[in-house]
Amino acid sequence: MSDAPVAQATLLLVDDEANILSALRRLLRPEGYRILTAESGAEGLELVAAETVDLVISDMRMPGMDGAEFLTRVRGIAPDTLRVLLTGYADIQATVAAINEGQIYRYVAKPWNDQALRLTVADALALRRLQADNRRLAELTQRQNEELRVLNADLEARVDERTKALSVALKRTDLAHQQLRQSYLATVRVFSELIESRSSILAGHGKRVADVARAIGRVLKLDDAALQELVLAGMLHDLGKVGFSDALLDKPFTQLAADERGQVMRHPARAEALLTGILPLRGAAAVIRHHHENFDGSGFPDGLAGLAIPLSARILSVANDFDSLQLGILVGRALSREEALQYIGGNRGKRYDPAVVEALLQVTRVSPAEVQPNDLLLRTPQLKPGMELARDLVHPEGYLLLARDFILDQALIDQLKRIERSEGHPLVLHIRACKVEAA
Repeated sequence: MSDAPVAQATLLLVDDEANILSALRRLLRPEGYRILTAESGAEGLELVAAETVDLVISDMRMPGMDGAEFLTRVRGIAPDTLRVLLTGYADIQATVAAINEGQIYRYVAKPWNDQALRLTVADALALRRLQADNRRLAELTQRQNEELRVLNADLEARVDERTKALSVALKRTDLAHQQLRQSYLATVRVFSELIESRSSILAGHGKRVADVARAIGRVLKLDDAALQELVLAGMLHDLGKVGFSDALLDKPFTQLAADERGQVMRHPARAEALLTGILPLRGAAAVIRHHHENFDGSGFPDGLAGLAIPLSARILSVANDFDSLQLGILVGRALSREEALQYIGGNRGKRYDPAVVEALLQVTRVSPAEVQPNDLLLRTPQLKPGMELARDLVHPEGYLLLARDFILDQALIDQLKRIERSEGHPLVLHIRACKVEAA
Protein backbone atom coordinates (compact mmCIF):
# COMPACT_ATOMS: atom_id res chain seq x y z
CA MET A 1 0.00 0.00 0.00
CA SER A 2 3.07 2.24 0.15
CA ASP A 3 4.80 4.13 -2.67
CA ALA A 4 8.36 5.45 -3.02
CA PRO A 5 7.86 8.73 -1.07
CA VAL A 6 6.09 6.82 1.77
CA ALA A 7 8.91 4.21 1.96
CA GLN A 8 11.37 6.98 2.62
CA ALA A 9 9.34 8.59 5.42
CA THR A 10 10.96 8.77 8.85
CA LEU A 11 8.90 8.03 11.97
CA LEU A 12 9.91 8.78 15.55
CA LEU A 13 8.24 6.59 18.22
CA VAL A 14 8.47 7.92 21.79
CA ASP A 15 7.36 5.94 24.86
CA ASP A 16 8.94 5.15 28.21
CA GLU A 17 7.73 1.53 27.97
CA ALA A 18 9.97 -0.69 25.82
CA ASN A 19 7.20 -3.16 25.07
CA ILE A 20 5.03 -0.34 23.61
CA LEU A 21 7.90 0.78 21.38
CA SER A 22 8.45 -2.81 20.24
CA ALA A 23 4.78 -3.23 19.41
CA LEU A 24 4.68 -0.02 17.40
CA ARG A 25 7.89 -0.91 15.59
CA ARG A 26 6.56 -4.38 14.67
CA LEU A 27 3.32 -2.79 13.40
CA LEU A 28 4.86 -0.04 11.26
CA ARG A 29 8.21 -1.44 10.04
CA PRO A 30 6.54 -3.69 7.39
CA GLU A 31 5.14 -0.50 5.80
CA GLY A 32 8.68 0.45 4.73
CA TYR A 33 9.14 3.42 7.06
CA ARG A 34 12.45 4.38 8.61
CA ILE A 35 11.85 3.92 12.36
CA LEU A 36 13.53 5.93 15.15
CA THR A 37 12.71 5.34 18.84
CA ALA A 38 13.16 7.26 22.07
CA GLU A 39 12.26 6.28 25.66
CA SER A 40 11.80 9.85 26.90
CA GLY A 41 10.76 13.27 25.75
CA ALA A 42 14.28 14.65 26.17
CA GLU A 43 15.77 11.87 24.04
CA GLY A 44 13.07 12.42 21.47
CA LEU A 45 13.85 16.15 21.24
CA GLU A 46 17.49 15.37 20.55
CA LEU A 47 16.51 13.12 17.66
CA VAL A 48 14.11 15.72 16.26
CA ALA A 49 16.88 18.32 16.35
CA ALA A 50 19.35 15.97 14.65
CA GLU A 51 17.13 14.20 12.10
CA THR A 52 14.50 15.09 9.56
CA VAL A 53 11.42 13.48 11.03
CA ASP A 54 8.17 13.31 9.10
CA LEU A 55 5.91 12.01 11.87
CA VAL A 56 6.19 11.68 15.67
CA ILE A 57 4.02 9.23 17.64
CA SER A 58 4.27 9.88 21.35
CA ASP A 59 2.66 8.39 24.40
CA MET A 60 0.87 10.83 26.69
CA ARG A 61 2.05 9.53 30.05
CA MET A 62 5.82 9.69 30.37
CA PRO A 63 7.96 10.64 33.40
CA GLY A 64 9.68 14.02 33.43
CA MET A 65 8.00 15.35 30.27
CA ASP A 66 4.54 14.17 29.26
CA GLY A 67 3.45 13.73 25.67
CA ALA A 68 1.57 17.04 25.48
CA GLU A 69 4.62 19.07 26.51
CA PHE A 70 6.92 16.99 24.33
CA LEU A 71 4.82 17.49 21.18
CA THR A 72 4.50 21.22 21.90
CA ARG A 73 8.30 21.48 22.02
CA VAL A 74 8.60 19.37 18.86
CA ARG A 75 6.37 21.91 17.15
CA GLY A 76 8.80 24.67 18.14
CA ILE A 77 11.81 22.77 16.79
CA ALA A 78 10.26 21.27 13.63
CA PRO A 79 6.90 22.86 12.88
CA ASP A 80 6.42 20.84 9.68
CA THR A 81 6.72 17.49 11.51
CA LEU A 82 3.28 15.98 12.06
CA ARG A 83 2.42 14.87 15.58
CA VAL A 84 0.22 11.97 16.81
CA LEU A 85 -0.57 11.40 20.51
CA LEU A 86 -1.26 8.01 22.11
CA THR A 87 -3.55 8.52 25.07
CA GLY A 88 -5.86 6.69 27.44
CA TYR A 89 -9.42 7.66 28.38
CA ALA A 90 -8.29 9.03 31.73
CA ASP A 91 -6.01 11.52 29.96
CA ILE A 92 -8.77 13.24 27.97
CA GLN A 93 -8.24 16.72 29.52
CA ALA A 94 -4.49 16.58 28.89
CA THR A 95 -5.26 15.41 25.36
CA VAL A 96 -7.42 18.48 24.76
CA ALA A 97 -4.56 20.67 25.99
CA ALA A 98 -2.16 18.87 23.65
CA ILE A 99 -4.49 19.48 20.74
CA ASN A 100 -4.72 23.19 21.57
CA GLU A 101 -1.10 23.86 22.50
CA GLY A 102 0.83 21.29 20.52
CA GLN A 103 -1.54 21.40 17.53
CA ILE A 104 -1.27 17.63 17.10
CA TYR A 105 -2.49 16.06 13.89
CA ARG A 106 -4.53 13.37 15.66
CA TYR A 107 -4.76 11.43 18.88
CA VAL A 108 -5.16 7.65 19.06
CA ALA A 109 -6.80 6.00 22.04
CA LYS A 110 -5.07 3.11 23.76
CA PRO A 111 -5.29 0.30 23.22
CA TRP A 112 -5.13 1.12 19.50
CA ASN A 113 -6.57 -0.70 16.54
CA ASP A 114 -3.65 -1.78 14.35
CA GLN A 115 -5.39 -1.13 11.06
CA ALA A 116 -6.72 2.23 12.24
CA LEU A 117 -3.25 3.27 13.41
CA ARG A 118 -1.68 2.23 10.10
CA LEU A 119 -4.30 4.32 8.23
CA THR A 120 -3.74 7.26 10.58
CA VAL A 121 0.02 7.17 9.87
CA ALA A 122 -0.56 6.81 6.10
CA ASP A 123 -3.02 9.74 6.07
CA ALA A 124 -0.64 11.89 8.11
CA LEU A 125 2.27 11.23 5.76
CA ALA A 126 0.05 11.90 2.72
CA LEU A 127 -0.87 15.25 4.29
CA ARG A 128 2.81 16.01 4.93
CA ARG A 129 3.66 15.26 1.31
CA LEU A 130 0.80 17.51 0.18
CA GLN A 131 2.00 20.31 2.46
CA ALA A 132 5.55 19.89 1.19
CA ASP A 133 4.33 19.98 -2.40
CA ASN A 134 2.34 23.13 -1.67
CA ARG A 135 5.42 24.78 -0.15
CA ARG A 136 7.52 23.81 -3.15
CA LEU A 137 4.89 25.15 -5.50
CA ALA A 138 4.61 28.37 -3.51
CA GLU A 139 8.39 28.78 -3.55
CA LEU A 140 8.48 27.97 -7.25
CA THR A 141 5.71 30.47 -7.92
CA GLN A 142 7.49 33.14 -5.91
CA ARG A 143 10.76 32.43 -7.69
CA GLN A 144 9.09 32.47 -11.10
CA ASN A 145 7.25 35.68 -10.22
CA GLU A 146 10.55 37.27 -9.29
CA GLU A 147 12.12 36.02 -12.50
CA LEU A 148 9.12 37.33 -14.42
CA ARG A 149 9.43 40.72 -12.68
CA VAL A 150 13.11 40.90 -13.64
CA LEU A 151 12.26 39.76 -17.16
CA ASN A 152 9.50 42.37 -17.45
CA ALA A 153 11.84 45.08 -16.19
CA ASP A 154 14.44 43.98 -18.72
CA LEU A 155 11.80 43.79 -21.43
CA GLU A 156 10.55 47.28 -20.58
CA ALA A 157 14.11 48.57 -20.74
CA ARG A 158 14.63 46.87 -24.10
CA VAL A 159 11.31 48.19 -25.42
CA ASP A 160 12.21 51.69 -24.22
CA GLU A 161 15.63 51.41 -25.84
CA ARG A 162 14.10 50.09 -29.05
CA THR A 163 11.44 52.82 -29.01
CA LYS A 164 14.12 55.47 -28.66
CA ALA A 165 16.09 53.89 -31.50
CA LEU A 166 12.97 53.78 -33.68
CA SER A 167 12.23 57.41 -32.82
CA VAL A 168 15.72 58.42 -33.91
CA ALA A 169 15.36 56.34 -37.09
CA LEU A 170 11.95 57.90 -37.76
CA LYS A 171 13.35 61.40 -37.36
CA ARG A 172 16.14 60.53 -39.78
CA THR A 173 13.60 59.08 -42.19
CA ASP A 174 11.44 62.21 -41.91
CA LEU A 175 14.48 64.37 -42.57
CA ALA A 176 15.47 62.23 -45.55
CA HIS A 177 11.89 62.35 -46.82
CA GLN A 178 11.80 66.12 -46.40
CA GLN A 179 15.09 66.48 -48.24
CA LEU A 180 13.86 64.15 -50.98
CA ARG A 181 10.62 66.12 -51.29
CA GLN A 182 12.54 69.37 -51.51
CA SER A 183 14.78 67.90 -54.21
CA TYR A 184 11.75 66.49 -55.98
CA LEU A 185 9.90 69.82 -55.94
CA ALA A 186 13.04 71.65 -56.96
CA THR A 187 13.29 69.33 -59.96
CA VAL A 188 9.65 70.04 -60.84
CA ARG A 189 10.34 73.79 -60.66
CA VAL A 190 13.35 73.38 -62.93
CA PHE A 191 11.23 71.52 -65.45
CA SER A 192 8.52 74.15 -65.21
CA GLU A 193 10.93 77.03 -65.64
CA LEU A 194 12.76 75.32 -68.49
CA ILE A 195 10.19 76.58 -70.99
CA GLU A 196 9.19 79.80 -69.24
CA SER A 197 12.77 81.09 -69.08
CA ARG A 198 12.93 81.19 -72.89
CA SER A 199 9.68 83.13 -73.32
CA SER A 200 9.13 86.85 -72.89
CA ILE A 201 5.58 86.36 -71.57
CA LEU A 202 5.39 82.90 -69.96
CA ALA A 203 7.23 83.68 -66.71
CA GLY A 204 5.20 82.33 -63.77
CA HIS A 205 2.61 80.73 -66.06
CA GLY A 206 2.98 77.21 -64.60
CA LYS A 207 2.73 78.43 -61.02
CA ARG A 208 -0.40 80.48 -61.73
CA VAL A 209 -2.05 77.60 -63.60
CA ALA A 210 -1.27 75.27 -60.70
CA ASP A 211 -2.75 77.73 -58.18
CA VAL A 212 -6.00 78.18 -60.11
CA ALA A 213 -6.28 74.44 -60.78
CA ARG A 214 -5.85 73.68 -57.10
CA ALA A 215 -8.54 76.22 -56.15
CA ILE A 216 -10.96 74.69 -58.66
CA GLY A 217 -10.09 71.20 -57.43
CA ARG A 218 -10.95 72.22 -53.88
CA VAL A 219 -14.38 73.45 -54.98
CA LEU A 220 -14.95 70.14 -56.80
CA LYS A 221 -13.85 68.23 -53.66
CA LEU A 222 -10.79 66.45 -55.03
CA ASP A 223 -8.91 64.61 -52.30
CA ASP A 224 -5.44 65.71 -51.21
CA ALA A 225 -3.63 63.16 -53.39
CA ALA A 226 -5.55 64.23 -56.51
CA LEU A 227 -4.94 67.90 -55.67
CA GLN A 228 -1.21 67.32 -55.35
CA GLU A 229 -1.22 65.46 -58.66
CA LEU A 230 -3.16 68.31 -60.26
CA VAL A 231 -0.72 70.93 -58.95
CA LEU A 232 2.23 69.01 -60.38
CA ALA A 233 0.45 68.69 -63.72
CA GLY A 234 -0.23 72.45 -63.69
CA MET A 235 3.44 73.24 -63.18
CA LEU A 236 4.65 70.80 -65.83
CA HIS A 237 1.89 70.96 -68.45
CA ASP A 238 4.08 72.76 -71.04
CA LEU A 239 7.08 70.43 -70.67
CA GLY A 240 6.34 68.90 -74.08
CA LYS A 241 7.23 72.24 -75.69
CA VAL A 242 10.92 71.61 -75.03
CA GLY A 243 12.61 72.02 -78.40
CA PHE A 244 10.11 74.61 -79.71
CA SER A 245 11.65 77.72 -81.19
CA ASP A 246 11.40 80.94 -79.18
CA ALA A 247 9.06 82.39 -81.79
CA LEU A 248 6.74 79.40 -81.64
CA LEU A 249 6.53 79.57 -77.84
CA ASP A 250 5.08 83.10 -77.88
CA LYS A 251 2.90 82.69 -80.99
CA PRO A 252 -0.88 82.55 -80.32
CA PHE A 253 -2.51 79.24 -81.23
CA THR A 254 -4.97 80.92 -83.60
CA GLN A 255 -2.08 82.33 -85.66
CA LEU A 256 -0.17 79.06 -86.11
CA ALA A 257 0.54 77.64 -89.54
CA ALA A 258 -0.62 74.09 -90.25
CA ASP A 259 2.77 72.49 -89.57
CA GLU A 260 3.24 74.60 -86.43
CA ARG A 261 -0.21 73.65 -85.22
CA GLY A 262 0.60 69.97 -85.70
CA GLN A 263 3.78 70.41 -83.68
CA VAL A 264 1.90 72.15 -80.86
CA MET A 265 -0.83 69.49 -80.83
CA ARG A 266 1.78 66.81 -80.16
CA HIS A 267 3.20 68.49 -77.03
CA PRO A 268 0.76 66.93 -74.46
CA ALA A 269 1.64 63.39 -75.57
CA ARG A 270 5.32 64.30 -75.67
CA ALA A 271 5.17 65.63 -72.09
CA GLU A 272 3.49 62.42 -70.98
CA ALA A 273 6.24 60.37 -72.62
CA LEU A 274 8.93 62.43 -70.85
CA LEU A 275 7.29 62.06 -67.42
CA THR A 276 5.88 58.54 -67.46
CA GLY A 277 9.23 57.04 -66.57
CA ILE A 278 9.26 59.06 -63.31
CA LEU A 279 7.01 57.02 -61.05
CA PRO A 280 5.83 59.87 -58.74
CA LEU A 281 4.87 61.93 -61.82
CA ARG A 282 3.08 59.19 -63.74
CA GLY A 283 -0.38 60.34 -62.58
CA ALA A 284 0.41 63.97 -63.43
CA ALA A 285 1.67 62.81 -66.84
CA ALA A 286 -1.75 61.28 -67.63
CA VAL A 287 -3.47 64.55 -66.63
CA ILE A 288 -1.12 66.55 -68.88
CA ARG A 289 -1.83 64.28 -71.87
CA HIS A 290 -5.52 65.16 -71.83
CA HIS A 291 -5.49 68.84 -70.78
CA HIS A 292 -6.15 69.98 -74.38
CA GLU A 293 -9.12 67.66 -74.89
CA ASN A 294 -12.34 69.63 -75.42
CA PHE A 295 -15.62 68.78 -73.75
CA ASP A 296 -17.33 68.45 -77.16
CA GLY A 297 -14.65 66.05 -78.44
CA SER A 298 -12.89 68.53 -80.74
CA GLY A 299 -9.62 68.63 -78.77
CA PHE A 300 -6.36 66.69 -78.96
CA PRO A 301 -4.46 64.36 -78.82
CA ASP A 302 -7.13 61.63 -78.45
CA GLY A 303 -10.39 63.41 -79.26
CA LEU A 304 -11.98 62.45 -75.94
CA ALA A 305 -15.32 64.05 -75.03
CA GLY A 306 -17.39 64.77 -71.93
CA LEU A 307 -16.81 62.64 -68.87
CA ALA A 308 -14.40 60.42 -70.79
CA ILE A 309 -11.86 63.17 -70.17
CA PRO A 310 -10.34 62.74 -66.68
CA LEU A 311 -11.71 65.34 -64.25
CA SER A 312 -8.23 66.64 -63.37
CA ALA A 313 -7.53 67.18 -67.08
CA ARG A 314 -10.82 69.10 -67.48
CA ILE A 315 -9.79 71.30 -64.54
CA LEU A 316 -6.29 71.86 -65.93
CA SER A 317 -7.77 72.81 -69.32
CA VAL A 318 -9.82 75.63 -67.78
CA ALA A 319 -7.01 76.83 -65.50
CA ASN A 320 -4.47 76.83 -68.35
CA ASP A 321 -6.71 78.68 -70.79
CA PHE A 322 -7.73 81.21 -68.10
CA ASP A 323 -4.09 82.28 -67.71
CA SER A 324 -3.20 81.85 -71.40
CA LEU A 325 -6.03 84.14 -72.47
CA GLN A 326 -4.66 86.88 -70.20
CA LEU A 327 -1.13 86.34 -71.60
CA GLY A 328 -2.33 86.64 -75.19
CA ILE A 329 -1.08 83.21 -76.31
CA LEU A 330 -4.48 81.72 -77.14
CA VAL A 331 -6.61 84.12 -79.24
CA GLY A 332 -4.12 86.66 -80.60
CA ARG A 333 -4.39 89.35 -77.94
CA ALA A 334 -4.16 89.58 -74.19
CA LEU A 335 -7.59 89.61 -72.58
CA SER A 336 -8.47 91.21 -69.28
CA ARG A 337 -9.44 89.00 -66.37
CA GLU A 338 -13.13 89.69 -66.95
CA GLU A 339 -12.80 89.06 -70.68
CA ALA A 340 -11.03 85.76 -70.03
CA LEU A 341 -13.88 84.71 -67.74
CA GLN A 342 -16.45 85.71 -70.36
CA TYR A 343 -14.60 83.69 -73.03
CA ILE A 344 -14.48 80.59 -70.85
CA GLY A 345 -18.09 81.04 -69.77
CA GLY A 346 -19.16 81.39 -73.39
CA ASN A 347 -17.47 78.07 -74.24
CA ARG A 348 -18.96 75.99 -71.46
CA GLY A 349 -20.26 72.72 -72.84
CA LYS A 350 -18.06 73.20 -75.94
CA ARG A 351 -14.43 73.52 -74.96
CA TYR A 352 -15.00 73.25 -71.23
CA ASP A 353 -16.88 71.15 -68.68
CA PRO A 354 -19.74 73.36 -67.37
CA ALA A 355 -19.15 72.20 -63.78
CA VAL A 356 -15.49 73.19 -63.98
CA VAL A 357 -16.41 76.57 -65.47
CA GLU A 358 -18.81 77.20 -62.58
CA ALA A 359 -16.05 76.28 -60.11
CA LEU A 360 -13.69 78.76 -61.82
CA LEU A 361 -16.31 81.49 -61.48
CA GLN A 362 -16.60 80.71 -57.77
CA VAL A 363 -12.87 80.89 -57.09
CA THR A 364 -12.37 84.07 -59.15
CA ARG A 365 -15.15 86.08 -57.51
CA VAL A 366 -12.60 86.98 -54.82
CA SER A 367 -9.04 87.62 -55.87
CA PRO A 368 -6.56 85.26 -54.17
CA ALA A 369 -4.70 88.34 -52.92
CA GLU A 370 -7.76 89.70 -51.12
CA VAL A 371 -8.40 88.96 -47.47
CA GLN A 372 -11.86 88.55 -46.03
CA PRO A 373 -12.72 91.33 -43.53
CA ASN A 374 -13.11 88.85 -40.70
CA ASP A 375 -9.84 87.01 -41.40
CA LEU A 376 -6.60 87.59 -39.47
CA LEU A 377 -3.12 87.15 -40.91
CA LEU A 378 -0.97 85.42 -38.29
CA ARG A 379 2.59 84.12 -38.18
CA THR A 380 3.35 80.78 -36.53
CA PRO A 381 4.45 82.26 -33.13
CA GLN A 382 0.96 83.82 -32.86
CA LEU A 383 -0.91 80.56 -33.42
CA LYS A 384 -2.82 78.75 -30.69
CA PRO A 385 -4.61 75.38 -30.59
CA GLY A 386 -8.24 75.63 -31.64
CA MET A 387 -7.73 78.30 -34.30
CA GLU A 388 -9.37 77.58 -37.67
CA LEU A 389 -7.95 78.21 -41.13
CA ALA A 390 -10.01 80.63 -43.23
CA ARG A 391 -8.10 79.74 -46.41
CA ASP A 392 -5.89 76.96 -47.72
CA LEU A 393 -2.32 77.17 -46.44
CA VAL A 394 -0.08 76.81 -49.47
CA HIS A 395 3.67 76.34 -49.19
CA PRO A 396 5.74 79.00 -50.98
CA GLU A 397 6.84 76.23 -53.34
CA GLY A 398 3.25 75.67 -54.44
CA TYR A 399 1.99 72.56 -52.67
CA LEU A 400 -0.89 72.35 -50.22
CA LEU A 401 0.06 72.17 -46.54
CA LEU A 402 -3.36 72.51 -44.87
CA ALA A 403 -6.86 72.82 -46.24
CA ARG A 404 -9.32 75.57 -45.35
CA ASP A 405 -11.45 74.93 -42.22
CA PHE A 406 -8.65 72.87 -40.62
CA ILE A 407 -8.57 73.17 -36.80
CA LEU A 408 -5.04 73.67 -35.47
CA ASP A 409 -3.61 71.74 -32.55
CA GLN A 410 -0.30 72.18 -30.72
CA ALA A 411 1.44 69.33 -32.55
CA LEU A 412 0.55 70.85 -35.90
CA ILE A 413 1.66 74.32 -34.81
CA ASP A 414 5.01 72.87 -33.72
CA GLN A 415 5.32 71.13 -37.08
CA LEU A 416 4.68 74.38 -38.98
CA LYS A 417 7.39 76.07 -36.91
CA ARG A 418 9.81 73.26 -37.77
CA ILE A 419 9.01 73.69 -41.47
CA GLU A 420 9.83 77.39 -41.19
CA ARG A 421 13.13 76.69 -39.44
CA SER A 422 14.24 73.88 -41.72
CA GLU A 423 13.21 75.44 -45.04
CA GLY A 424 13.67 79.15 -44.30
CA HIS A 425 10.22 80.07 -45.66
CA PRO A 426 8.01 82.26 -43.42
CA LEU A 427 4.44 80.99 -43.22
CA VAL A 428 1.46 83.32 -42.90
CA LEU A 429 -1.93 81.78 -42.09
CA HIS A 430 -5.41 83.21 -42.66
CA ILE A 431 -7.29 82.57 -39.41
CA ARG A 432 -11.00 83.11 -38.82
CA ALA A 433 -11.29 85.98 -36.35
CA CYS A 434 -14.27 84.37 -34.62
CA LYS A 435 -12.04 81.43 -33.66
CA VAL A 436 -9.23 83.55 -32.20
CA GLU A 437 -11.09 84.54 -29.02
CA ALA A 438 -12.26 80.94 -28.55
CA ALA A 439 -8.69 79.70 -28.87
